[in-house]
Amino acid sequence: MKPFLKDHLGNNLLQFKQIPAFADNYLWVIICNHSAWVVDPGDAQPLIAYFEKETIQLAGILITHHHQDHIGGVRKMQDWALQQGYDIQTYGPKHPDITNLTGTLSQGDVVEIFPGQILQVFAVPGHTLSHIAYFLPQTIENPIPRLYCGDTLFAAGCGRLFEGTATQMFTSMQKLAGLPDQTLVCCAHEYTMANLRFAQFVDPDNIVLNQWYIDASQLRSDLLPTVPTTLGLEKKVNPFMRCHEEALIRSAEKNVGHPLQSPIDVFAIIRKMKDQF
Repeated sequence: MKPFLKDHLGNNLLQFKQIPAFADNYLWVIICNHSAWVVDPGDAQPLIAYFEKETIQLAGILITHHHQDHIGGVRKMQDWALQQGYDIQTYGPKHPDITNLTGTLSQGDVVEIFPGQILQVFAVPGHTLSHIAYFLPQTIENPIPRLYCGDTLFAAGCGRLFEGTATQMFTSMQKLAGLPDQTLVCCAHEYTMANLRFAQFVDPDNIVLNQWYIDASQLRSDLLPTVPTTLGLEKKVNPFMRCHEEALIRSAEKNVGHPLQSPIDVFAIIRKMKDQF
């Protein structure tokens, strides 16, 4: 591993790694001084391989929700850490499928992952009822804020409503929209191209969206990830964050054949359209 980064004042700078897993998952790693936290370790093996190669010690695990591709590697990561001679912390939402937690988290909680580096916890129900997201604010050690949002917010999309309602997901998206525009959206899947095709379908005249489709296509052609994206970009291209805008209202009303009363109603229709797209 490269020598740990410091800024011109000698402050330890956080490092970040995204590790692909399965067909389209991303496992996120937050590193400080050869110690790391992982977010949603659905598969332990690529993480363990990376940690052993770079001589990184696992400090803890953060979980956004209970789906297997997000928690499938938790026990193996915990066992691996114990084999190395140390215990770790594991945090996530309260759910019967998520076991062996150090503590459960909900709206308004915080987690100090490294000295002075505090994650803010947001409840974001919709994809699942107990889904949470983690926000890492801008600090001297972390110049760009980051959002670890699991399957709630994707590049140009949002998660399916497996458990929650359209109202819940709309509210969750609005909550995330209140974060700084420069926030990096560290979502859990490489769904961008499919999401962009649908976004163009419901918002065909969006110049920023159409350019992002071209840019994202080139990234994928070069075998590069399209995420993290930024919250500022999402506010311009993501249909699920723009249900108050005329273009999306028109698309939703055209689909149902009658006027809609609120952005939540528009969101519900756009989400159903995406499910059938």
